[in-house]
Amino acid sequence: MKTISTLLVTILVAIVCNGQSLDLNYYFSPSVNFLTHVPTPKSVIGYEVGEQHVSHDKLVQYMQLLSESSDRITHINYGESNEHRPLMALFITSPENHKNLETLRNQHVDYALGKSSEKSPLVVYMGYSIHGNEASGSNAALLAAYYLAAAQGEEINRLLENTIIILDPSFNPDGLQRFANWTNSRTGYTMNPDPQNIEQNEPWPNGRTNHYWFDLNRDWLTAQQPESQGRVALFQKWKPNILTDHHEMGSNATFFFQPGIPSRNNPLIPEITYNLTHKIAEYHASALDSIGSLYYTKENYDDFYFGKGSTYPDIQGGIGILFEQASSRAYAQNTEHGVLKFPFTVKNHLNTTLSTLKAALSLKDELISYQRNFYTKENTSPVKAYVFASKDQHRNYHLAELINRHDIAVYHSKDDRKVNGTSFKANEIYVIPTSQPQQTLIQTIFEKNLSYEDSLFYDVSAWTMPLAFGVKYEEVNKNIPSSSLGKKYSPDQKPQGSIIGGVSEYGYIFEWTDYYSPKILYKLLNKGYNLKVATDFFSTSSYDFKRGAIFIPVTLQNISSSIIYGQLEQIASEEGINIHAVHSGLNFNGVSLGSPSFETIHKPKIAMLIGSGISSYDAGEIWHLLDKRFEIPVSLIDKDHFNRVNLNSYNTLIMPDGTYSELNNTTIENLKSWIKAGGTIIATEKSLSYLAGLGLGKFDFKPSDNEKPEGSLSYAKMERYKGAQQIGGAIFNTKVDLTHPLLYGYENENVPVFKRNRLFLNPSNNPFANPISFTEAPLLSGYISKPNLDKVGGSSVVGISHYGKGCIIGFTEDLNFRAFWYGTNKIFLNAIFFAPLIDRGADR
Repeated sequence: MKTISTLLVTILVAIVCNGQSLDLNYYFSPSVNFLTHVPTPKSVIGYEVGEQHVSHDKLVQYMQLLSESSDRITHINYGESNEHRPLMALFITSPENHKNLETLRNQHVDYALGKSSEKSPLVVYMGYSIHGNEASGSNAALLAAYYLAAAQGEEINRLLENTIIILDPSFNPDGLQRFANWTNSRTGYTMNPDPQNIEQNEPWPNGRTNHYWFDLNRDWLTAQQPESQGRVALFQKWKPNILTDHHEMGSNATFFFQPGIPSRNNPLIPEITYNLTHKIAEYHASALDSIGSLYYTKENYDDFYFGKGSTYPDIQGGIGILFEQASSRAYAQNTEHGVLKFPFTVKNHLNTTLSTLKAALSLKDELISYQRNFYTKENTSPVKAYVFASKDQHRNYHLAELINRHDIAVYHSKDDRKVNGTSFKANEIYVIPTSQPQQTLIQTIFEKNLSYEDSLFYDVSAWTMPLAFGVKYEEVNKNIPSSSLGKKYSPDQKPQGSIIGGVSEYGYIFEWTDYYSPKILYKLLNKGYNLKVATDFFSTSSYDFKRGAIFIPVTLQNISSSIIYGQLEQIASEEGINIHAVHSGLNFNGVSLGSPSFETIHKPKIAMLIGSGISSYDAGEIWHLLDKRFEIPVSLIDKDHFNRVNLNSYNTLIMPDGTYSELNNTTIENLKSWIKAGGTIIATEKSLSYLAGLGLGKFDFKPSDNEKPEGSLSYAKMERYKGAQQIGGAIFNTKVDLTHPLLYGYENENVPVFKRNRLFLNPSNNPFANPISFTEAPLLSGYISKPNLDKVGGSSVVGISHYGKGCIIGFTEDLNFRAFWYGTNKIFLNAIFFAPLIDRGADR
């Protein structure tokens, strides 16, 4: 006799999906015959695909078993997520091709780069659910892999003989697992499509993002997260002809496939890319027509920012294809089109997976020829090389690392030279010749954009990497002989550090100019060191130090000088930063080391508010910066629990971009008392308005209402006009006060800053209270409307106010944007370490 639970499962299996019972016949034509020895998804995960959301561990288990049971498939783990889940890819092709897979890879790449005339099978990279809560993609991957492993017949044999398919079932393992756990644990036996039901509404931060709450579909070009780094390495190793990117969108939508809006295409993408995308789209339309799906194309989405998965291949001789499926989120949801069920969303992704492969096979020769022509085209650019340089060798290193990840050769300069009027030593300069196969990708990494065909952007409008890293760079308009290029960059050539000057009985000093100086400072503070920071320039017998240099007096420590030396030597070596030994504190020509201009630094004890209403992106960037990059612990406190927190455990509170109106009066009074006693608040973007309303900081903004257009416009143009007033993301120049503690470690009076909001902070009347202000003509790269540009010019980036003994520092911009804005990270870190140094006479 069946148990009650078995009966309930049977009822679920019998759910009608568009008039058909949910089994493999719902997804595949009955005419398709499958090899019986290949396991079905249900035989491994325990239910038919679509009955619930597959967890990542079950997804991996099934893919491994497929690889073991089919001679068409091998699998690799090309990395791991932050939570140590495997990043897996299946290589699917004919058994004969598998015998020579590496040879075929070399043939494919060599032919594409013009090094060989021998063609190989087409390479198609199929990727699913980079947003973990857009789960129909990864669930469709189960079925796609099964079909490719087990389907029989002439059609599948021809496909496998002529293509090498890289199937990546989960671009975002941590997000997928987080979402599956949520929705599966809240699904009832009785279908409930109510959009207000808990099953359809994930809590903050939801499963879209990875462990550190990054949107991995904005990270292809910058590749700051481990998932992206592994994925980009795999892409560059194989250089696929097509890459698919399977997503979900709002529940009341239908299905979208590229091409996107033609006027929003990046001008660096060849026209033939769109022609081929259009040809492939006809196959998607036919596949969706066959199952009665509603769909659209050439609307809403674009191909502009190369950090997205569907656009990244378009600048590298491939075709990227975005698929967007209306989301059921849970098993089912009421929509304006009726009840949308999860199995149907899976079926649409499966059908467009197969239509892509059908198109790839049909257009094989065109796709292969296009890729070869793209990579072997003549370099007609007047720019023959880009050169960038900085005294900060770690920012240099990480920019070179970013560029090199995309199969671009980077060289250490062989000679000293001037860059924008500043002299640099050879080891501080990197050179990137443009006569490389990736010449177009090099251009987009370095170029500034100020002219656009369209004024609407799905994502950012600028990403000039040397500006993001805060390094000087220049274009070189003549060929640099290979003999002058110098040594080729390698990831293992990290900056080296040591103690200069031997063992000291007096003290040691390290500069604050290096990117990782804050990491050393925290390590020492955490070990209990008594440290001081220089608030003025000073010199020793062998070196001139700048504001922000950290002094380690030997006699103020509670350990022997030999132990101090050993610990400092190890830290200098680990972090690649030089530490200078000093043997006397005397300086008759300036500041001596016992001067009052050396201020004591205290260890930061940091909490950050998170939760509903707060930007998970902003919070995740800060968490990642402190935890992963600088190894500084930060306590993440949900604002709903903030009233129960003992604030005396912390001296620094970070309030990321978001809304905080839910905080009750008691909590607010406790917060004010904590600040009065000496606490520091560091707030970003919209949180400034909330603090100003509490009287905690004078943050007064220029009005940001949209100006009315001149003359009359048609109703149809209204949304377009409003959209053009948004700042999707552009780069602006600022003028900074290098003497201010927030700017310690900076050497240039102009610092590029990324802006993607419509907050315009009025400058203070106090001349000492505007340490970072946008210049009057600030736009460096990107799109901004004229009314918004007028408001940016001269406005402030930061406001500082004291409250009792405490300090509130408010930044209007995201200084840690997507983890690749190395150039402004230190301003944020300076706020953490040096807030107590800021004199109240510099308040707004």
